[in-house]
Amino acid sequence: MRVIVVGAGVAGLALARGLLNAGHEAEVYEEAPELRTAGGSVTLWPGSTGILEDLKADYTGVGRRLETLESWAADGRRLLTLDLTVAERRYGHPVVHVARHELVELLADGVPVTYGARVEHVVPERAEVRLADGRTVRGDVLVGADGRRSVVRAALWGDDRARLSPFVTWQGFTTMPTALTEERRAVMIAGGKGLCGLIPAGRGRLLWWFDVRSAPGRPFWADDPDVVDRLRERFGGWAEPVRGILDTLTDVDFFPHHRQPIPAVWGKGPTTLAGDSAHTMPPTMAQGANQALEDAWLLCRSIGDLRAYERARSKVARRPSRLAGTELTDMQRPIAGLLPDGPMSKMYAAMLRRYSNYLLTAP
Repeated sequence: MRVIVVGAGVAGLALARGLLNAGHEAEVYEEAPELRTAGGSVTLWPGSTGILEDLKADYTGVGRRLETLESWAADGRRLLTLDLTVAERRYGHPVVHVARHELVELLADGVPVTYGARVEHVVPERAEVRLADGRTVRGDVLVGADGRRSVVRAALWGDDRARLSPFVTWQGFTTMPTALTEERRAVMIAGGKGLCGLIPAGRGRLLWWFDVRSAPGRPFWADDPDVVDRLRERFGGWAEPVRGILDTLTDVDFFPHHRQPIPAVWGKGPTTLAGDSAHTMPPTMAQGANQALEDAWLLCRSIGDLRAYERARSKVARRPSRLAGTELTDMQRPIAGLLPDGPMSKMYAAMLRRYSNYLLTAP
């Protein structure tokens, strides 16, 4: 089967890789002039590391395996520790935090991609796209994996249904040594002023991010040239290593949070969607890249029945999307200190299975 994939992000590259491994033809068309490696890093839960193994994408040399996820108060008190090895033992795959550019480079290895190919027009009923250079490309199946501003989704759904959430994220990496940089711990620190997250990403890097409540449609500090000073003013009183990291900040990346309703059926005829084009969600549950990999894995197995793929994925993808849409992790409070570590670790492992078609179908 010949499959046209629009978009060379996590979903598009993983899908093409899986299709090629299964003996299909896969052609990927990407608007950017080269592989898109911008962005921070992503946490891959056991379903995703299992999918990478199925895709023959060896992730053992990248990122950092995580063993715990900790919740702290702003003064540094530990409130809750989730043991991520509970999920690793249950499902046979680890939790790994990896820089996004390393993940896309891993998935792109051996996958033919046509770069600088901007799609101008889509005919969903014929699995056909017209490129900006005048070429028309047609396949047996067309998959829009072209992100939140998807051209393919616009042809299928019309207007963009995503809406801004009341939170925004500022993030980046630090190579300043901290007590967490070489650890296998992820930490989330919540207080009245927002949330700070800290996760080691391997190779001496620590991902940091700050989530701040914003007015929907008016992103907090989005146009402020002194945003680093604003972050220092807001979070400078928090416990180490937050203060030390704030001292090292120069440039930061800004990401508004979007919420998008997920319909039961995404496509039409021989055309469907994958990744953020189908289910943009806030990053608060660390599920965006994971759900993209889940799409790719199931679509490879359902390429002959696209509506069955959409129904199965929409049912599962709605679960993390709805919870992420509440921004629950951004509103943690000291009540987390009243929750028992052991039972919560087991509940978290069970939740990860509910978020994964791959794990739900595993024996």
